[in-house]
Amino acid sequence: MYKRVIGLDVHQAQISGCAIVEQADGTVSVERHEFGGFKRDRKALAEWAHSISPDVVVMESTGIYWKSPFAALESVGIIAWVVNARHVKAVPGRKTDVADAQWLATLARAGLLRASFIAKADLRSLRHIARHRQKLGGMLASEKNRLHKLLTDAGIRLGVVVSDLHGQSARAMVKALIAGKSVPEVLSLASNRLRASREDIFEALQAEELTPAHRFVLTEIMVHIEELENRIARFDAELLRSLRDAGYGVPLQLLQTLPGIDLMGAAMLLVEIGVDMSVFGSAQRLASWVGMCPGNNESAGKRKSGRIRKGNAWVRRLLCEFAQAAGRSRCALKDKFQALNVRKGHKRSIVALGHKMLRTIYAMLRKKTHYVDKTVDYEALMVARNAPRWLQMLVKHGYVPAHA
Repeated sequence: MYKRVIGLDVHQAQISGCAIVEQADGTVSVERHEFGGFKRDRKALAEWAHSISPDVVVMESTGIYWKSPFAALESVGIIAWVVNARHVKAVPGRKTDVADAQWLATLARAGLLRASFIAKADLRSLRHIARHRQKLGGMLASEKNRLHKLLTDAGIRLGVVVSDLHGQSARAMVKALIAGKSVPEVLSLASNRLRASREDIFEALQAEELTPAHRFVLTEIMVHIEELENRIARFDAELLRSLRDAGYGVPLQLLQTLPGIDLMGAAMLLVEIGVDMSVFGSAQRLASWVGMCPGNNESAGKRKSGRIRKGNAWVRRLLCEFAQAAGRSRCALKDKFQALNVRKGHKRSIVALGHKMLRTIYAMLRKKTHYVDKTVDYEALMVARNAPRWLQMLVKHGYVPAHA
């Protein structure tokens, strides 16, 4: 039981506050206040809360409206609890703004609420960069799909003979087609590294109907694709610079030792979950917060649907991407994915592998150790692959005799 509790019902233009304070003689006083949504109102809210000296301040995670009051309270040294509205509504109560605030305070006073994970202020700020970068990545993928669809509509089958329609050679050919060059001129831009024969590429470049309308839309799409790529590069540079300046260089390196995670993936994951794993308590709680663990739904001894719960969609998307990459890498995770794929299918196996990777990430950050694979010795593998090249360089520069 907490003695001094404040509950806040937060909206865009109004904040309802209710303080429940137990006096030394055992009497309980209830104090209610209404505040606006502007900065001066949030400052008055923080001053009122600070004057009460509460043990706990509780508010619901209503969209993004909780962030400004949370920052105002944080500025006066009060770390509020942001609780899941689902946990509050599980216990019925009256439904008005003032009653909501009092109900939150009553539940918090009885110890029935649990605080959600709130990252540190610097990581919360960097989330704007990381999350918008993910949005830009989705927009870029959509534009690339539109380009591919429009080329197919014109009868161009370049995507059949090249593995990546947006590789250096394929993009040069697409730009030449848009510019109206002849097929032999476009074919001259094809790289010799393409596996397809020149005859197949020549046939793939034949278009039944490449109209001026096709060329106009293709030109605009290509310009948008290159603009998005440049913008993503700026977001990447700013995010990495900010993380390194804030002292997160070592965790970035640790996360990259796990197969399937590159530099940008490690950066975007780091701003979401942070580096202090003690706030979660266990790998199971971290997986539950992200929404990657199986659902727990059992009644009368019968286990019902095991669908994953709603959690942090940004982290879940990243983990699924990591699992897709790790399932194709030479590591123990690939063996795990193949074993799961036989029984559960591709999509469920990706979620299960992402769950396993998240638990591994928790252990790596908690112990501050890099990933060690159980089946592949990466150091020996690197030496075996690079030893001939290293030996040639030693001979070239005279450190080792040529006959050695």
